[in-house]
Amino acid sequence: MSAGFWAWPLIDRGFAQDTEHLLLPFGTSTPHDLAENEDFWSWVRHNYTSSSNLINLNNGGVSPHPKVVQDAVQRFTALSNEAPSYYMWRVFEKGRETIREKLAEIAGVDAEEIAINRNTTESLDTLIFGLDMKKGDEFVTSNFIYPNMNQAWNQRELREGVVRKVANIPMPSTDVEAIVKAYTDQFTAKTKVVLIEHVVNWTGQVLPVAAIAAEAKKRGILVMVDGAHSFAHLIFKIPDLNCDYFGTSLHKWLCAPFGTGMLYIKKDRIAKHWALFPGPEPESDDIRKFEHQGTRDVPAELAIGQAIDFHLSVGAERKFERLHFLKQYWVERVKDLPGIQFYCSEEPAFSGALTTFGMDGMTGPEIHNYLWSESRIHTTPITHAGIDGVRITPNIYTSLSDLDTLVATIRKMN
Repeated sequence: MSAGFWAWPLIDRGFAQDTEHLLLPFGTSTPHDLAENEDFWSWVRHNYTSSSNLINLNNGGVSPHPKVVQDAVQRFTALSNEAPSYYMWRVFEKGRETIREKLAEIAGVDAEEIAINRNTTESLDTLIFGLDMKKGDEFVTSNFIYPNMNQAWNQRELREGVVRKVANIPMPSTDVEAIVKAYTDQFTAKTKVVLIEHVVNWTGQVLPVAAIAAEAKKRGILVMVDGAHSFAHLIFKIPDLNCDYFGTSLHKWLCAPFGTGMLYIKKDRIAKHWALFPGPEPESDDIRKFEHQGTRDVPAELAIGQAIDFHLSVGAERKFERLHFLKQYWVERVKDLPGIQFYCSEEPAFSGALTTFGMDGMTGPEIHNYLWSESRIHTTPITHAGIDGVRITPNIYTSLSDLDTLVATIRKMN
């Protein structure tokens, strides 16, 4: 029996049709116009089970998943528990192929270039440790590299003698030429690979990945992209980035089950790349060689399908426009305050939902504590590379009243 036979009955195909019917009244609205339509976003909000006891503005860490995804996880888990080794390994495992195809469609790549795993860290560690490098070979990262990736590269430096070069990115910036130059200044004849953050986790800054990649390709340098905060958030397809490798966490902006992620490796690089968890044929050109993690949360992986359905029902462009609108909604209402500073551009080409702000006379942890103690607003403090503030990250279920509370609290702080 085909993979499709097993997988499709486990995915609620009627959900997309039902939501499409609900969205008919908004069909003539452009994504930009719909960003401010509270009737539409009220429908979206009611598909989540967000807490009424706090205001969650740390969706950049991990996002809640909508009810349809929660229900799917529970349904697949309950059935798995009837006979785990039968349902998980003989039935549900087959459903991974359909999920792979659906992810590949969103990403704009071939399904044979997509591996399903647990998160961005697993994806990028697989890439970092699986690349053949020798003592003296150079790699380039930025000064805004995510800690887990920094630690992985650091281990390779200590153990193998590879050499790091650091691109010091201007922040915030809309100067593409200056950002690209920060990387090209570090490229040498010994550079083998560059790791680029698509969205800088510390600030929300969107980097011009394609422009940096173009310069790397001219020099025969491989391109890895940290897409933890860009996939199902920004509007792009992976080929637009001109990269060889891409890793992301699906439990962030796709709102898939916790502990689900995706790895992309360009087809002609698969056979040359070593897996972090080796399979029986380490030099195979089959992308599935990167999925040998042993027993895994198969119900969570299957429920990625419902997360994709929900994402497509909302619409990628509508989603981005709403996220950027929410960011601008609160920023515009506090940016006149004396002493406030923002570490991310307001331009949609250089930002999405995330923005980090600071206040003169207060540290990031102090701002974080104030927002929580005054209004039970959950955020994350940021102290890194000259940045000292708090990252604010709404998601599509965030209400304007939540952001009004944020604005009022910030204004009291000043």
